[in-house]
Amino acid sequence: MISVDTLAPNVRRILESNAANVEAFCARCHELFQRAQRQIDSHAAVFEQYAFVLPTPLRMDADERFTGRGVTIAFLDSGFYAHQDLTEPRNRIVAYHSIFAAEGDDTSLYTNDVASWHGMMTSVVAAGSGALSDGLYRGIASDANLALVKIGLTGRISEEQIRRGLEWVLEHKDEYDIRVVNISAGGDFDESYLTNTLSQTVEQCACEGIIVVCAVGNAGHIPGHPVLPPASAPSCIAVGGLDDQNSLDRARRGMYRSSYGPTIDGLQKPEVIAPGIWVAAPILPRTPTAEEAELYAKLDAASDEELPELISENRGIDKDLDQAAGLRIPLLRQLITIKLREGNVINQHYKYVDGTSFAAPIVSSIIACMLEANPKLSSHQIKRILIGTAERVPDVEIDRQGWGVVNARRAVEVASSYSV
Repeated sequence: MISVDTLAPNVRRILESNAANVEAFCARCHELFQRAQRQIDSHAAVFEQYAFVLPTPLRMDADERFTGRGVTIAFLDSGFYAHQDLTEPRNRIVAYHSIFAAEGDDTSLYTNDVASWHGMMTSVVAAGSGALSDGLYRGIASDANLALVKIGLTGRISEEQIRRGLEWVLEHKDEYDIRVVNISAGGDFDESYLTNTLSQTVEQCACEGIIVVCAVGNAGHIPGHPVLPPASAPSCIAVGGLDDQNSLDRARRGMYRSSYGPTIDGLQKPEVIAPGIWVAAPILPRTPTAEEAELYAKLDAASDEELPELISENRGIDKDLDQAAGLRIPLLRQLITIKLREGNVINQHYKYVDGTSFAAPIVSSIIACMLEANPKLSSHQIKRILIGTAERVPDVEIDRQGWGVVNARRAVEVASSYSV
């Protein structure tokens, strides 16, 4: 047993608020309170204004009259899953292709393997209907069509794989009316766009009227913070990460640890930034993560009387909960809160994620709305409007943020009245 008198003051406060008049407690509970303190330290500022993760359209102040209708976004990613937010109330997946399978073979689209989750998240962040949240966690382009291109299996995605995916898009752009391509994957190494074949394919896409949006990468914390192809290509829109602290207060805006230029060719990258942390995204169904999230959400909503029985009925899902079944109710509540926070769980269907992989599809969804408002805009005009309406974050270097945070409402407003 550990004496209360030996505790650090912050941990002691948590103990006293959950288990009054205790003089000593076991090592397992000590670990529980230390974990609770870590969650308080990392999440207190984020959830002090709102007890929930803000939906993307709300935090971006998107104009709800525009939802990407009639616009097809292609996604290049490791893999995908036919999530309900893409197939309900209507199936908007107009095309699926895996570079590893024969044309028309969509088997992997319905396989919830490890390669599926990343592309499922990026596509739903941009264009999900929010079907599993009554529309709350929808994407900004919730009515856009999708062409999903699987370019990975397990492990790293190579430039060659990305290039093959882009070539498929070029070949089928007219068939599916693809206007936007989202690439949340990075290349092999630093190389000039003049010699890099992937960058040259990006330039070809721009010449043929396709807007290519690329995640700039998450290497802002390492020396050189390199921007690799395809994000280093001149004509793409490279997207960095904003940390808005899950708040609508612009004064709280800061930077995510995204990569930034200048590139090897001296180009400014990223051009714009969008939320790269605290982004709501779907949990891949029928996986251990989904099973855990469902249990945590169920326990969080249960009454005190129901908790012990629910934990007993669900033994084997979470070993910490199995071991804690005999704890007092306040301590069980503390553990459930820790589990929700450590797993970044919003509810049984969604969690919050981070990375420029999710900032890029937010920009892609805004572009889809701009094209809905004005289908005649070229890729260069779209880029000009985005950077012209972006909002700079005060006291942050231009190299890191480019022209600033995308302004969804203003970009669509300017697009709708833009003279082509």
